Amino acid sequence: MSGLQDAPLVTDTTMETSVPASHTAPSASTTFHVGTRKSLLARVQTDEVVKALRQAWPTHTFEIHSMATAGDNNQTTALYKFNDKALWTQELEALLQENKLDLIVHSLKDMPTQLPIDLELGCVTKREDPRDALVIKPSLLGQYKSLADLPEGSVVGTSSLRRVAQLKRFHKHLKFADVRGNIGTRLSKLDDPNSEYSAIILAVAGLARLGMSNRITTYLSKADGGMLHAVGQGALGIETRKDDERVRNLLTKIGCERTMRAALAERSLMRTLEGGCSVPIGVETEWIKREGMLDAEDAGVGVKPAQDYHKLSGVAESEDTAAATSEDGVSSSLHSGGLTDELVMRALVVSLDGSEVAETEARRRMTSREEADEFGWEVAKQLVAKGAGNILKGITLNRDIIGKQDDA
Repeated sequence: MSGLQDAPLVTDTTMETSVPASHTAPSASTTFHVGTRKSLLARVQTDEVVKALRQAWPTHTFEIHSMATAGDNNQTTALYKFNDKALWTQELEALLQENKLDLIVHSLKDMPTQLPIDLELGCVTKREDPRDALVIKPSLLGQYKSLADLPEGSVVGTSSLRRVAQLKRFHKHLKFADVRGNIGTRLSKLDDPNSEYSAIILAVAGLARLGMSNRITTYLSKADGGMLHAVGQGALGIETRKDDERVRNLLTKIGCERTMRAALAERSLMRTLEGGCSVPIGVETEWIKREGMLDAEDAGVGVKPAQDYHKLSGVAESEDTAAATSEDGVSSSLHSGGLTDELVMRALVVSLDGSEVAETEARRRMTSREEADEFGWEVAKQLVAKGAGNILKGITLNRDIIGKQDDA
């Protein structure tokens, strides 16, 4: 990043610090310490947030401190075997609690839905494309373009239970294998002519932020490939101390309220179902395009099945219109008043072998963060009524680490 100087990393538990070159000492009251993981993608994401902060607060100083987390230090074990909700965050959160950091930039999908009691999700910035991407081995690109095209027995790489469970549901002809490491490492494993992988699944947002969108073969969604994305995927969450008004004021200029409400609804769903990144819960959320005003008696704020709304105010965007998205992950029509304050959520819980599924789709008007939280809870209740609880109970995972989390 231009203007930054990196201090040498001493150990995996020592923070790297990047500060802007300056000839004058900054005031302590206008200096903010930003924490992040030390992976390339984490640093790119943090630079994105810090750039926005510097533009909003040009007289302030922002120092970036990066360190390895438990998830970074173990790049071989499959993610689902950890089953630690704070796998990517715990070490950084300790520094935030000790006032050594002022804020932490997370990939929101890696951020636990239950935070330490003195910390909070202070801000969510504009969302990138939340979908997953199919990336096919270069030597096979001319032959295959989709999951359905891949021949019987082809190996698809991913360490995500959510992805594997959904793919097994609709693509029983495929096999799946773990693939760990950062994005570059995963792509190199795919590209190796001698590797077993015919394709891997990655988040679109990560590829886009690293300038690798050209590697995407197919964008996956419920309508294309039967894949719902992870809770919070594509969004960046900023974690802060609850009592820090200085940082709270700082973040007012960079957050996206529409993204925040969608994220809160998704996170409420997962929290209610007691799921983490190692549980096969998938979601899709989108703001509804308005085709006509709702009658006052029909509008309401309660949760209704999506089909009950379509006859009132139009339908959710199609895949074609959804492709024309702005930086906040919603249709560009938002900026011309084309979207309502109503959110549709599609959600599912699926068994590990893909044979059992509980899924639902609902829609609600949301005018506050509290309503977003309630919406996620209501959708979770719908899933439980359709058997989600029994599916989750049938998933054998080691819960010891989760049970020992303090203040969660």
